Amino acid sequence: MKMFTAQCVPSRLRIIVWCLLLPLAAMVHPESSARARAPRIAAPKKSPNILILIGDDHAGGTLGIDGDPHQATPRLDALARQGVRFDRAYCNSPVCTASRGSFITGRLPHAVGVTRLLTPLPDDAVTLGDWLGDLGYDTAAIGKMHFNGRSKHGFATRIDSNDWSDWLDAHPLANGDHPRRWRPFQDPAAVWLNASGNSYGLPLAAMESTYFVDHADKFINQHKDASKPFALVVSFYEPHSPFKFPHEWKGRFRPDQFAAPMISDQDRIDQPKVFASLKADDYQGIQASYYTSMNFLDHQVGKVLDVLEASGLADDTIVVYFGDNGYMLGQHGRAEKHCFYESAVKVPLIFRWPGHLPADRRVLDLVELVDMMPTVLELAGLPLPPDLHGQSRNGLVRGEPDAKGRDVVVSEYLENEEAMARSSRYKLIVGSGARRRRDGYETTNPTPGPYERLYDLEADPAETVNLRDRPELTPVVTELRAKLLDRLITTRGSRMPVPPALSPSEALRWCLVPQD
Repeated sequence: MKMFTAQCVPSRLRIIVWCLLLPLAAMVHPESSARARAPRIAAPKKSPNILILIGDDHAGGTLGIDGDPHQATPRLDALARQGVRFDRAYCNSPVCTASRGSFITGRLPHAVGVTRLLTPLPDDAVTLGDWLGDLGYDTAAIGKMHFNGRSKHGFATRIDSNDWSDWLDAHPLANGDHPRRWRPFQDPAAVWLNASGNSYGLPLAAMESTYFVDHADKFINQHKDASKPFALVVSFYEPHSPFKFPHEWKGRFRPDQFAAPMISDQDRIDQPKVFASLKADDYQGIQASYYTSMNFLDHQVGKVLDVLEASGLADDTIVVYFGDNGYMLGQHGRAEKHCFYESAVKVPLIFRWPGHLPADRRVLDLVELVDMMPTVLELAGLPLPPDLHGQSRNGLVRGEPDAKGRDVVVSEYLENEEAMARSSRYKLIVGSGARRRRDGYETTNPTPGPYERLYDLEADPAETVNLRDRPELTPVVTELRAKLLDRLITTRGSRMPVPPALSPSEALRWCLVPQD
């Protein structure tokens, strides 16, 4: 499969030279050592509180209100009916760290400098916590943030798994319960993906997310009569594999309630080798565990919302719920994200603010998670940080008649030197095919060379037919490729700019190389 156009063949030597110069470029063009700060004004008491709830690997289209037949999310469905839900919201990277670094800063992953799983968020990155703290908010981040470092990034209160582990060690369970070990890529895939539907090994009261909810509840109640507003992020580790749920949830969903996926010959070729051993009943068990964990997540979200309501602060609080990225549940033979099929990149996104936002509003426009930060700030009537790549969707959330979303959404996964541009109808996936990926999801053909894939999502929502070589669709490919390249080039900020000597095809290839 040829990449780009015949007259724009990349110069492999020039690309290699520039890639070898990237470490030097990072020293020549360092990120600023001092982060931008919000105007030194205290947030007035009338500023709304902000509560952001995040699911881990929560795929779009799995809410009951979306029409999912399993009806696993009654509390999130209720939240959506009370507010505004986006049907076509997309993460800016289908991997936890890069996505989280992006939406918490309002900037694309490559510009933040976080495109890979283990990369730490730079200390000088301007996060939502930094900005709201400067504006006088009392800030807290409870649960998974994937900062990958010691910095709290502006959140005055920071609680995560290590705090829960210390608590669990200090409160051993009388019956000997303990967390089940999770060994991805060491155990067989059916084991670490919990195809057997095992609980996490703990009762509800001892679960990690219960610990997070208890601390979130305390934080909310401390602000009943506080002199300044709060901004609280509660980020759960569910339903990420191994799809945690307590003893009390075991068996809520059974494998026979789910259909085994259809996996084509082409899917088998493209399938990561780690999934080759999975059989049809394994995928059914994986789905049952995922939905059980998602139902447990829904319960925990509901507990936080109940405390907010009981505190009397619900009407004064902007609530946002979303998933950090999606998740494949057997589609195309995958049980992961790390790719650009719809299930991996589309996420739920809900806003609620009683009396200020319409209820039961459904938005079909395309939006990105990088838009979340400016939207929340503008809804709250607060100034925005400089150099955001996100665009406020305040008009869409409020239901203003002329408000529009994006014409094209983009997402990047530079571990695989791959990116996506999706319009309302078509999706273009571009990859270098030159990098042996180090995320555990290598295929039998790890370096296939440059490729492009085009899918018509109206005619082929399952993304099974690659239309890249259809002559009549050449203009579609050309336009999506150009828009993808424009986003990647114009959002580099203080990071090394794209070398001007490169052709468009070379520039796109250069942008796909991870530069963390």
